[in-house]
Amino acid sequence: MSEQLTLSAEARDRAGKGASRALRREGRVPAVIYGMNEEPQSIHVEEKLLNKLLGTGHFFNSVVMVEVNGQTVRTLPKDVAFHPVSDRPLHADFLRVSEHASVHVNVPVRFENEDASPGLKKGGVLNIVLHDVELIVDAAEIPDDIIVDLTGYEVGDSIHISAVTLPKGAKAADESDFTFATIVAPSALKSSEGGEAETAEAE
Repeated sequence: MSEQLTLSAEARDRAGKGASRALRREGRVPAVIYGMNEEPQSIHVEEKLLNKLLGTGHFFNSVVMVEVNGQTVRTLPKDVAFHPVSDRPLHADFLRVSEHASVHVNVPVRFENEDASPGLKKGGVLNIVLHDVELIVDAAEIPDDIIVDLTGYEVGDSIHISAVTLPKGAKAADESDFTFATIVAPSALKSSEGGEAETAEAE
């Protein structure tokens, strides 16, 4: 399960581009907390601390406890805008959530047991279609990742969501039996097979 993250913040009194630029010069990032039928709350957070949380690799599928003026707000990060050149965070959005709210989160996919896939052992290539999947899950039970077991898959096989065990209580937002990945023949193997077929036809 994703760990709970903590982010200290301060209330933001002034809005507008000028105020936001002034905050960024001070190493702060403007942000907003919204949702749960409450008024949006303008805040600002330390850029270094926000970058540290972004660097965990699971910021967007973790509950973030935002501490503002002595109060702690349970949130889910929804968006961070970055500068197109410097990649510095410019603004962040946080959605208020209750402890056991049903939330939509994108969870990364992790593939295991490549050595147990006959197709990969023969030189096949794992063609990943989806690197993450949108799940509907309890906010207190957000998984770190979805594990896809490659045991037994041959060249030409597709791996669908129906073959994957999702964490308890979680379901995919997309109800179709979509494909995570396929095992494909390497291009060299394909070209040699094609050459052999052409030779056979000529004969």
